[in-house]
Amino acid sequence: MIQALVLTALAVFVLVRLAEAGCRWWVRRRSRYYVWPPGMRQELRLATDVFPELEPRVRFEINRQGERGSEVPRATNGFYRVLASGGSAVECFALDQPASWPVVLERKLNESASLQTLSARRVHVGNIGHSGVGAAELDLIFERLLPQYGHLDLILIMVGASGVYHWLEEGASASRPASPVPELRLFAHHPRQPFGWKPGAWAVVELARRLRRLWLRPVEVKERAGAWQGAARRMRAQATELRDTMPDATAMLRNFEEHFRRLCRRAIAHADRIIVIPQPWFEGGYTPQEAARFWHGGAGRPWKEPVTAFYGLEVVNRLLDMVHARAVQVAGELGIECVNLRAVLTGRALHYLDHDHYTAAGAAVVAQGVARAILREMERPASSAPRLAGVQ
Repeated sequence: MIQALVLTALAVFVLVRLAEAGCRWWVRRRSRYYVWPPGMRQELRLATDVFPELEPRVRFEINRQGERGSEVPRATNGFYRVLASGGSAVECFALDQPASWPVVLERKLNESASLQTLSARRVHVGNIGHSGVGAAELDLIFERLLPQYGHLDLILIMVGASGVYHWLEEGASASRPASPVPELRLFAHHPRQPFGWKPGAWAVVELARRLRRLWLRPVEVKERAGAWQGAARRMRAQATELRDTMPDATAMLRNFEEHFRRLCRRAIAHADRIIVIPQPWFEGGYTPQEAARFWHGGAGRPWKEPVTAFYGLEVVNRLLDMVHARAVQVAGELGIECVNLRAVLTGRALHYLDHDHYTAAGAAVVAQGVARAILREMERPASSAPRLAGVQ
C-alpha cells in the first residue's frame, strides 16, 4: 500500500514537472509581446473625492491583440488600421473607455464621410499607451511589438513627458538621463517571463490565467482607483522645498532625441503613415484651485513614496517645452507629419484633469484635432502637406 502511494506520488510529481516544462517551453517559443494582457477587463471604481469631475466607474477593456479598444475585425478588405502609442496621456487611465481619445477618434473615423476620405470600409484604432512610457520605453516597445503587427496604415505617437518626470524623480542629473523602465515591466506578456517553483509562479498557472481572460473575460474590480493621486497632490501642496533653478537638461534631451528618432524610424518601417503628436500639457498662469490638481515634478516618486521636494511649475513647463521642440525638430528632419494640439487645448481645467492628463472634454478635443489632421492630409496632395500642422 505504501509502495503504491509512493509510486503514485512520484508519477504525479513527474507529470507535473513535465507539464510545467512543456508550458515553459511554450511561453519561451510561442508567446508574443503584449503591453496589456489580451482579454483583460477591469472596472475601476475611482476615488470620487480625488476625481469628482469624472465618471465614478471606468471600463478598461483589452482586446485579443493586447490593445485597449474593440476587437480587431477579421475581414481585412477595406480595413484601415491605426495604432495609438505613448504614455499615460494615450492610455487615458481615469477615463471610461468610450471617453478615451483613441476610442472617440475611432468613432469619428468610422463616420461615412471620413470612411469615404480614407477609402475604407472600417477603421480600427488600437491603443497601446501605458503610464510611465517615455521615448526610451516606446523605442523598446516598438522594437518588440511592431514586427508582430505586419502592416499598419497609421501609427500615432504621443510621448515625451514621462522621460522628464522620471529624470526629475531621480535627481535631474546633468550627466545622465533617467533609468529606463526594465523590459520585463513594460510587457504584460513576453517570452522571457520568469517562472519559479512556488505554485503561483508556475507557467501552468500563468497559461491558465491567460486562457481564463480570453475565454471567460472576467471583470476585475479595483476599488478607490487613483486614490494615491490625492496623497500626491497634498505632497506637492505641502512641499518643504520648491526647486526653482533650471537643471542642466542636456543629457536628458540628448537621450530623448536618440530614442525618439529611433522609434520614429521603427514606425516608418512598419506603417504607411506616421503622425507625431507632441504631448501637450496644462500651461501656466495657474489659479490656486488649478495648481491644487497637480502632483508632478517631484524630486522622488510621489506615486510610490513620501516626497517633500518638488520642482517649480515654471521649471517643469520649460522642460516639457524643450522636449516638445525636440520632438517637432526630429519629426521635421524625418519628414513625419506633426500635429500641434497645444493651441486647441485651451480650456484649462475643463480640458485637463491635472498637469498632463485629459478630462473627457479634453480627450474629445484631442480626438477631434487628430481626426482633422488625418483627414485633411488625406485630402491634400502629398507634395503640399505641411510638416507641422496646427489644428483649427
